[in-house]
Amino acid sequence: MTSSTDAVTRDWDGLTIPAAGTYVLDVAHKRVGFVARHMMVSKVRGEFNEATATITIAEDPLQSSVVATIQAASIDTTQGDRDAHLRSPEFLDAEKYPTIEFRSTGVTSRRGSEFVLTGELTIKDVTRPVELQVEFEGVGRSPFGQDIFGFSASTEIDREEFGLTWNVALESGGVLVGKKVKIEIEGEGIRQA
Repeated sequence: MTSSTDAVTRDWDGLTIPAAGTYVLDVAHKRVGFVARHMMVSKVRGEFNEATATITIAEDPLQSSVVATIQAASIDTTQGDRDAHLRSPEFLDAEKYPTIEFRSTGVTSRRGSEFVLTGELTIKDVTRPVELQVEFEGVGRSPFGQDIFGFSASTEIDREEFGLTWNVALESGGVLVGKKVKIEIEGEGIRQA
């Protein structure tokens, strides 16, 4: 492990990881996406265009933490009418609940570059525990002199547990919108301090 204040990386458990410090999510290199079933036969993909996160990498990497905020109104499925419906009180109620929040509660190492990030997700003032499967993608210094690291994460939630219960029964059986929503995150953290 390097103790220099200029350290970009350090070795931990066979991985080269970022130096301890505070990192923020690079808005130019992030995707906060989701996948939901439509009419029981296909998948609809979308993302939230506005999200911020502060990632605190601790000296002991397993003591690291994340706080993230997503702007609910920034939902984008490339279909204006659907996006307006998703922002409405029948789904996210973005006017009343403008943000979706995540706060980590723990990190465990699985194997190699894979980790589990536990935390609390709040949607529409309902908070539930979630587990994100995280893959550490690498670390380095950008051509602009910024210390960065990359990651991807995913989890699945039951939207009804967060009060997102709107649906329509189909004549052929099943429902218009599936209960399970897969969350997919890709990003880069940029060192701040």
